[in-house]
Amino acid sequence: MPAYTIQSVIMTSGPNAALTTQQDVRDAVERVRAFARRTPLLDLSDIAGRSLLLKCEHHQPGGAFKIRGASNMIASLSPDALRRGVVTYSSGNHGQAVALAAQRVGAPAVIVMPTTAPAIKIDGVRRWGGEVILEGTTSADRRTRAEAEAAARGLTMVPPFDHAMVIAGQGTCGLEILEQLPNVGTVVVPVGGGGLVSGVSAAIKLTRPSVRVIGVEPAGAAKMSASLAAGHPVTLEKAASIADGLMPVRPGDLTFAHAQRFVDAIVTVSDEQIAKAALWLFYEAKQVVEPSGAATTAAVLNGLITTPGPVVVIVSGGNVSPATLAAL
Repeated sequence: MPAYTIQSVIMTSGPNAALTTQQDVRDAVERVRAFARRTPLLDLSDIAGRSLLLKCEHHQPGGAFKIRGASNMIASLSPDALRRGVVTYSSGNHGQAVALAAQRVGAPAVIVMPTTAPAIKIDGVRRWGGEVILEGTTSADRRTRAEAEAAARGLTMVPPFDHAMVIAGQGTCGLEILEQLPNVGTVVVPVGGGGLVSGVSAAIKLTRPSVRVIGVEPAGAAKMSASLAAGHPVTLEKAASIADGLMPVRPGDLTFAHAQRFVDAIVTVSDEQIAKAALWLFYEAKQVVEPSGAATTAAVLNGLITTPGPVVVIVSGGNVSPATLAAL
């Protein structure tokens, strides 16, 4: 499977690209602390037969890493903006995080989700008090509807990945890994729209440049791989994968710029590899992980990560129904 290195592409983001700084992430730590957990590292090297430590973001409130970015942005809003409320578009986990963070600060939240969203994720948004609107099947469909709702109601948009505050919030996960495992050699990050890999890679590379950061995409939704190969963000004609949280057809402009600057390589995994990894995590590690969250483990178990030193994989989410696990 191909891997595209940042050294092999031309820097096109421009000298004025607003890339995340160390201070941005440190500031985010203070905001995020009231909303997110400091998740544990779980060492599975003995049963994996190779270095494999899980950064358990599926243990977060709302079941995914998304609470970091959502809470960082929401906590920075003015009292007037919070009174009017927030809106976002999401396949599920970001929507739950926005609803949860908004509830904590007493703000209304509107979440635009695809008509194909898993019921467990729709129910999660509603459990945290969010208003759910179902619109289309693509990220573009729900973004258009969310923008319309923001304009009509005076809501503040909390983008799922392509925003500086969201990226900085996700970067707090990278800082935690460096603190928890000072000798980490490689951090493996799932790639959807690119918010998590952007924040984590910036936090790590600006603190400890020798640590490698590798992104993982589903083969059926490899938008960041295609974009890095082209030297600019590209839009896939379609995306298909069991990893519903990793299926945007295009990376963000800002997340693409971060990937160019900070990410060492991107690899892809098949749906079959993802499914087997999710079941391996369930049976061998007793961890309930959704397909999107299992992609990084799939990359390690299938020998795609060959760098030396301890390997940490970010398990990004655990919002999976028993029916989905049974189907896998």
